[in-house]
Amino acid sequence: MTTTATATGLGEFVDASPSPFHVCASVAAELEAAGYTRLAEDQEWVSLRGRNYVIRGGSIIAWDAGDGNTFRIVGGHTDSPNLRVKQKPGRTSAGIGMVALEPYGGAWLNSWLDRDLGLSGRLAFRSGDRVDHVLVHVTEPVVRVPQLAIHLSEDRKGVTLDPQRHLDAIWSLSADAPDVLEWTAGYAGIDPAAVLGWELMTHDVAPSRLIGADEELLSAPRLDNQGTCYAGLRALLDGAPAIPTRVLALFDHEEVGSGSERGAASDFLATIIERIVLARGGSRADYLQAMAGSVCVSGDMAHATHPNYPERHEPAHRITVNGGPVLKVNQNLRYASDALGEALFAVACDTAGVPMQRYTHRADLPCGSTIGPITAARTGLTTIDVGAPQLAMHSARELMGAGDVPMYSAALQAFLSES
Repeated sequence: MTTTATATGLGEFVDASPSPFHVCASVAAELEAAGYTRLAEDQEWVSLRGRNYVIRGGSIIAWDAGDGNTFRIVGGHTDSPNLRVKQKPGRTSAGIGMVALEPYGGAWLNSWLDRDLGLSGRLAFRSGDRVDHVLVHVTEPVVRVPQLAIHLSEDRKGVTLDPQRHLDAIWSLSADAPDVLEWTAGYAGIDPAAVLGWELMTHDVAPSRLIGADEELLSAPRLDNQGTCYAGLRALLDGAPAIPTRVLALFDHEEVGSGSERGAASDFLATIIERIVLARGGSRADYLQAMAGSVCVSGDMAHATHPNYPERHEPAHRITVNGGPVLKVNQNLRYASDALGEALFAVACDTAGVPMQRYTHRADLPCGSTIGPITAARTGLTTIDVGAPQLAMHSARELMGAGDVPMYSAALQAFLSES
């Protein structure tokens, strides 16, 4: 097992990446340091030998060109469930200045209460005769969604949160406080009057850290799915060049269905692969042949068996924290894995010298999904759904095994290097 991926490294990656746009920036910084070159989609690509990458909004695709006409792809997603800022966020309630928020994706809403939250994302603004944008990362705790006191609940058993009424965050007690958008623009060094658009979201400002008696666990936000973003990045950078072109494809908007210009349901991956083939002298037929012979691993986090709720899991498929990468199979195609794909990932884990676990969801509970089935249907690629085990998925704060980080990355590295 050869990898520089560590739980501490993952924690640092997560802390630097509070939004999908920051994930792309963090990945790009590592790629640039390793000699990758950023390309623009609206420019001609004359030759694509070597290492390159492309960013489309909150999505990024990077590749290390091989000599063959096939591709080994690790896919994942950059977004995580959270609370996002509405288009007209300023409001007042009970004399308190509030920021109007709404859930993004399947956020576990109660976990966002009583947490110190920062703001992140991007602002689009007018710069002369053009539109530009800037990333925003407010590391200070500036908003908070307070829980209702137990004495005010009807039965002292808590309340059911209404996403329209109960998730607005406290912003200020001062009548003279600036609007949150005006304040954020100033924080980013932008004239508030120049701001024309924004994608802003909240994040827990508490840093990631190792916990447990022997520091065997990583407590961090956004492990779903930055655990894959980081492990896949390290796998790409640590692996030796191979005959297939090795690709890392990280998409935005998985948590809301992937249906955007930069989601897994878009043309992003297929377009990039076709342009790679064409730029090195191939034809449309060569591209189609390349797709038929290529394989994609869809990396997303997996459900570890919860010690307080073991009955919620398939009895014969216990998934252990620090037990190694997880192969995910679903007979109703919520995951894309088939027998041949399963075998390919099993070989990768064996090559990496790490154990492999097999996950199946309970048949009487609805199963989540990934970019896997979408990628398979959109591109025709053989696709395998895998992940690393974690607890508290979709919570504001999640938990995984520290030892699973290098094992997950090692398996992805071995997969990318197979001919």
